[in-house]
Amino acid sequence: MTGLRPSARFGEVSFSSYRPDPAQPTQAAAVKELEAFSDGIGASAGGLLSRLFGSKPTTRAGIYLDGGFGVGKTHLLASLWHAAPGPKAFGTFVEYTNLVGALSFRKTVDALSSYKLVCIDEFELDDPGDTVLMSRLMRELADAGVKLAATSNTLPGSLGEGRFAAVDFQREIQVLADQFDVVRIDGEDYRHRGLPAAPAPLENHELDARMNAEFDGGLVAVDDFGTLLKHLAGVHPSRYRQLIDGIDGVVWKDVHTIESQATALRFVVLADRLYDRDVPILASGVPFDQLFTEEMMAGGYMKKYFRAVSRLTALAREGQTHEPS
Repeated sequence: MTGLRPSARFGEVSFSSYRPDPAQPTQAAAVKELEAFSDGIGASAGGLLSRLFGSKPTTRAGIYLDGGFGVGKTHLLASLWHAAPGPKAFGTFVEYTNLVGALSFRKTVDALSSYKLVCIDEFELDDPGDTVLMSRLMRELADAGVKLAATSNTLPGSLGEGRFAAVDFQREIQVLADQFDVVRIDGEDYRHRGLPAAPAPLENHELDARMNAEFDGGLVAVDDFGTLLKHLAGVHPSRYRQLIDGIDGVVWKDVHTIESQATALRFVVLADRLYDRDVPILASGVPFDQLFTEEMMAGGYMKKYFRAVSRLTALAREGQTHEPS
């Protein structure tokens, strides 16, 4: 539970450090919405009789930031977490489902019900089990007076589309959606805004020299890409944070297009954890925009893959050209 806080990348962000794109008014509007939402966190919800017979709140328990990858949703969510009074929790969608697996559903509800705010980054429904689980969890936390905040690339009522038979779980999805007021954030990926194209992959014979130059004295994870993918299959994604703990950089040899959906989804989790820790990358092989197949980039998980490509490209820029990610 103590680990449910923003990663080091977002450890000191604030609403004032967010830089809205002047061409996208929804970004500045989102800051104002979140600041107003923050002001209401921690206000007394009254006792049981008040909740039963008092007037109903005019707003929902949660706020939901909907927008494409790279528009600063996680920055804003972390800013809300920093601004709000505690106790409070911040984690990715996967981390909350893992928490339920570790503690049990009832113990998770009991633990989080005492919090003033629960932030869920990268809200995604990948299967029916997650749908039922998170629908019930969000409802029970909202009923307990907990404020909720989430980010996603998909509107809450459309979660799960293209991934499983979401039409069979519309009741659960609607219950989940009913907990949130939606704030739309438009814009292009800030990681690419005004920057050149991704750097070309290095050649294998260049890797050692570049690694020594970039990470001299640091702790570097050097892997053949195919071997890395096989290793990830034997490590639960909830432990990927520990897998990269303490490293200053990664070097991947012979990056190739991933053909298996299961392997690709595991790799997306690793990409997110590397981005959280701001770990620069040096790599040979195919460029990161060829990491996933065309079918994957057009399928139900396309938004996950586009986010991963965006983040990995930023880390490659940092590793090769020292551009901040």
